[in-house]
Amino acid sequence: MDKPGADGHPSVTFDRNRGARIGIEEAVLCQHKSATQIAAILRDAVTEGRRLLMTRLDPEQHAALPDDLRGTLDYCAVSRTAILGPLPRLATSPKIALTSAGTSDAGPMAEAKRVLAYGGMDAVEIADVGVAGLWRLLACEALLRDMDVVIVFAGMDAALPSVVAGLVPGVVIGVPTSMGYGVAAGGRVALDSILASCAPGVTVVNIDNGYGAATSALRMINMMRREHAEG
Repeated sequence: MDKPGADGHPSVTFDRNRGARIGIEEAVLCQHKSATQIAAILRDAVTEGRRLLMTRLDPEQHAALPDDLRGTLDYCAVSRTAILGPLPRLATSPKIALTSAGTSDAGPMAEAKRVLAYGGMDAVEIADVGVAGLWRLLACEALLRDMDVVIVFAGMDAALPSVVAGLVPGVVIGVPTSMGYGVAAGGRVALDSILASCAPGVTVVNIDNGYGAATSALRMINMMRREHAEG
């Protein structure tokens, strides 16, 4: 059981062997953590020479970190992610596409792209192709059909994942976003819509969960590579 730290928050027991065990390293969810806690986690990683991925790190939390630690990070305010250490060389196979209904979905999409890059995978971005202007999606159909994994980000009625899944043979992962008016605000309508999709085989993650979508894709890719190596 974790014991309280000096700032009253529980201390952290980091899973250093997760990458070797499941192929995906532990990430640090910074939401609800104090700047003191985040700094302690970072300092341990720096001391040990480890890479580190931090998610949901708000600009205020980032600004509150000690200067020496803040200077070690590659920080992206849009995705609210920070990366300590170098990225691996990015692979382009299997092929991944990140597809968004609108530019308002940029945050979760950027989070997924950064998590994929941390995991060593490149991704093609196809933004602003929502179903309100279906011609925009159809203009990208050939490219999308060539992808092994398509991660689709959509708020409002979140019809885009269903439409994409009806066009492409690859894996489709739907990410409901919290963008929308009225009853659509907060993303619950989008989540329910993707869960109720009539397109077969659509995988769904939680609202705004670009991290979850990216790690789902990484698990699938790890399996593809293992099967290829065994074959």
